[in-house]
Amino acid sequence: MVGFKAILTMARTEGPRSLYNGLVAGLQRQMSFASVRIGLYDSVKQFYTKGSEHAGIGSRLLAGSTTGALAVAVAQPTDVVKVRFQAQARAGGGQRYQSTVDAYKTIAREEGFRGLWKGTSPNIARNAIVNCAELVTYDLIKDALLKANLMTDDLPCHFTSAFGAGFCTTIIASPVDVVKTRYMNSALGQYSSAGQCALTMLQKEGPRAFYKGFMPSFLRLGSWNVVMFVTYEQLKRALMAACTSREAPF
Repeated sequence: MVGFKAILTMARTEGPRSLYNGLVAGLQRQMSFASVRIGLYDSVKQFYTKGSEHAGIGSRLLAGSTTGALAVAVAQPTDVVKVRFQAQARAGGGQRYQSTVDAYKTIAREEGFRGLWKGTSPNIARNAIVNCAELVTYDLIKDALLKANLMTDDLPCHFTSAFGAGFCTTIIASPVDVVKTRYMNSALGQYSSAGQCALTMLQKEGPRAFYKGFMPSFLRLGSWNVVMFVTYEQLKRALMAACTSREAPF
């Protein structure tokens, strides 16, 4: 309920457009992150299983962690800019960044190129956890539904698996997400590390602080997982059909 109230309050006081603050930066982030962490997942999973069709949970976790970490190494600046844009909108007052390009330039000029990779360590932890939670739980739920003959490998199965993966991901990733956002938004020198940021939160605000904004996070991750996996499955099916038709003799 708190999450819905926050959404309604933002829409009423700041206008519906405020719900899309940082959209351009968010799109840049998702395009760069998703292309690495999702696009390479099956290939990395096959590498760890040495080409075997039967991937165990260990191989899936390793593949999810690997592609998650690689995605951060490539696309961390897009996440920093997204978080800064959203924080700027919430703070009100004058705009520090006029556009995403201006944000990249300003951060690099004022904080150095290292500023664009601020929070990389907690983000690697976060993305490895999220990637494992999303991709591995989706894989496991989908496999369970198919093996139990509860569903066939089509849209309802993909939707159900994606929704379940979104819920599991929110529970697992919320603490890391909250610490990452707090640390990336912190003033220079406020926290010596992400670990110190987490410890300060625990001491001053208690364990519940790590689940602040749970409902908006679930709405975001749940809807994102449904759209992502359903689209991914349809595109994969279409590409496989196209490849098969090309290889088929006339």
